Amino acid sequence: MEFVLLGIYFVILLAVGFYSMRRTSSLQDFFLGGRNVGPWMSAFAYGTTYFSAVIFIGYAGRIGWDFGISALWIAIGNAFLGSYLAWRVLAKQTRSLTHRLNVSTMPEFFEKRYDSRSLKVCSAIVIFIFLVPYSASVYQGLSYLFEQIFGISFIYCMIGMAMVTGLYLTMGGYFAMALSDFIQGIIMIIGIVLMVGYVLVHPNVGGLTQGLDRLRQIDPKLVSPVGPGGFRSLFSLVLLTSLGSWGLPQMIHKFYAIKDDRSVKRATTISSIFALLVAGGAYFTGAFGRLFLENTMPVDMVTDIPNADMIMPKLLQMALPEPLMGIILILVLSASMSTLSSLVLVSSSAISMDLIKGVLAPNMEKKNVMFIMRILCILFVALSFVMATTNKAGILTLMSFSWGTIAGSFLAPFLYGLYWRGVTKAGAWAGLLSGFIISILLAIAKGLNAAHAPLIGAISMIVSLIVVPIVSLVTPKFSKEHIDAIYGKEEDTAKFKWGLELDT
Repeated sequence: MEFVLLGIYFVILLAVGFYSMRRTSSLQDFFLGGRNVGPWMSAFAYGTTYFSAVIFIGYAGRIGWDFGISALWIAIGNAFLGSYLAWRVLAKQTRSLTHRLNVSTMPEFFEKRYDSRSLKVCSAIVIFIFLVPYSASVYQGLSYLFEQIFGISFIYCMIGMAMVTGLYLTMGGYFAMALSDFIQGIIMIIGIVLMVGYVLVHPNVGGLTQGLDRLRQIDPKLVSPVGPGGFRSLFSLVLLTSLGSWGLPQMIHKFYAIKDDRSVKRATTISSIFALLVAGGAYFTGAFGRLFLENTMPVDMVTDIPNADMIMPKLLQMALPEPLMGIILILVLSASMSTLSSLVLVSSSAISMDLIKGVLAPNMEKKNVMFIMRILCILFVALSFVMATTNKAGILTLMSFSWGTIAGSFLAPFLYGLYWRGVTKAGAWAGLLSGFIISILLAIAKGLNAAHAPLIGAISMIVSLIVVPIVSLVTPKFSKEHIDAIYGKEEDTAKFKWGLELDT
């Protein structure tokens, strides 16, 4: 049954690719869907990019084990700060400025806003390199589920996912990704509702009240507001996974492509509800992992070492009937492939559009740029596959390190650059470099330890947010002509204040 559902799913994705290929005739079509994507597809594209196998397998299992029910604070943070406020604060202004400046990527925005080609080059390189481990964590999350349920080597799982993702994405670009994300988002909602229901009624849990009582018997902190993991760790996880999304180019990319301001308002609500359902369901389910595994951390089948990434695969195998496992498998596969396709598209654009077209060969025809982007999509998938098969770091470690490094580098320069006329070139560079260097140095000092990875990412973001205004206040300002060219004359933009427009 599972293999039949997988076959149908892959056929649908390939059909989406062929359909989208007929609508993709230009570089803007390929990368931005012609900037004409509606609210439902935009919201689901944002949500499915946000939540991949990393949350269902790596985060839900490990964090649910460590924090119990208090892991739901992360879901609330993802829905309110990572989705609702992200759309309210960033979406309209991002769409407005990128249209005004005629830019399609975050590195292009940095170049225009800060009048710095070197800043564009640096940010493009960071994007391409550090999205690879993030993509590798997506591969690993799915592979654990395949191995546990089907006994299939994760090498073959990752090869299959890489081939299908690369094929439909290179055919149809952003529109193929957005359309498939909409389909995958519906699957994720159905799957998460079924998953929560079956876990709650399973004899190991015995309903919500009894399940909480059983967790309390193991450790009262598992049902407390903070949990055994402690406030500092919980807060850093909320901050990294929620505010961190504001600085990730694959998330911001969704704001470039949405068609109008009315669509932004609708997408804000849809995306927030989607995040609360998916993240809440995942963390809520993971909190009961101890009840299914007799409070004993599962052991990796190959290394015979305790492995938190095996918690959710084992929980799901025990909790769900075999026919439903096919749906849950498609759920995790949908979450993984939607995230992977977004990572691939953004990473390939960093090299093809920002470096090759933007710096090395500015006169290159757009059709050749689109061809190179397609080749780079395949290359990025291959590099992620190699890292996933050779790197022994856990899912949470890989994702937190890459997420924290990118968000720490870009969050402050991008956020301040959207609204504050006073941010300087030196301030932007200081923000990017401080976030990047802190993330790298602390990761090396702590040995890429999963326990420290979220805190490192949170620290890098906070430091960057502090550094940018301090440096900007004491370094040379841009000319009024340059600032007016970016934002328009100050009196014409007075009604904007952090994305919240005055009603007329």
